Amino acid sequence: MDSMTWLNEPPAWHQAGDQLVAIAGPRTDFWQKTSYGFVRDNGHIFGRLVAGNAVAEVTVRGAYATLYDQAGLGLRRDAEHWIKCGVELVDGMPHASVVVTRGSSDWSIIALPPTFEALSLRLVRTGEVVEIFWSLGGAATTLLRLSPFPPGPALLGALLAAPDGEGFEARFDGLSVRET
Repeated sequence: MDSMTWLNEPPAWHQAGDQLVAIAGPRTDFWQKTSYGFVRDNGHIFGRLVAGNAVAEVTVRGAYATLYDQAGLGLRRDAEHWIKCGVELVDGMPHASVVVTRGSSDWSIIALPPTFEALSLRLVRTGEVVEIFWSLGGAATTLLRLSPFPPGPALLGALLAAPDGEGFEARFDGLSVRET
């Protein structure tokens, strides 16, 4: 993690070994338009620039408290081309969530058990395709999403945001980003 940097550094964070703990800033998010025109590009990503094929892995835990609190992985080419995946609080319940943005954002969610402790994620970028895998605290091997993504340099790493709230703490264990 030594060569990783922040896009929109959060108000507080620290790292030790392969663990990152960060507090999302208030009213932070990545979102583009969709049906209601909302645009925000101030969420937090701790990552490294990857030129092409790459893999990122992490296990994420969080003190999710407010609608849309989220933590996971992000891949960002620019403000209109990015993917975020991870845990998101929706209607008071945790969900596995993926947003793919190509000009405007789409969104998909899967309800998680209310007692879950951690979500493991693996994002694999190969050519112009991204695969996202997940599991509840083990090796991320179940496909959650397959999506096109434009070629070229992109920031890849841990992502967190608190769109409606005042912020929350998230822990990222085993964070790794490598080009393949």
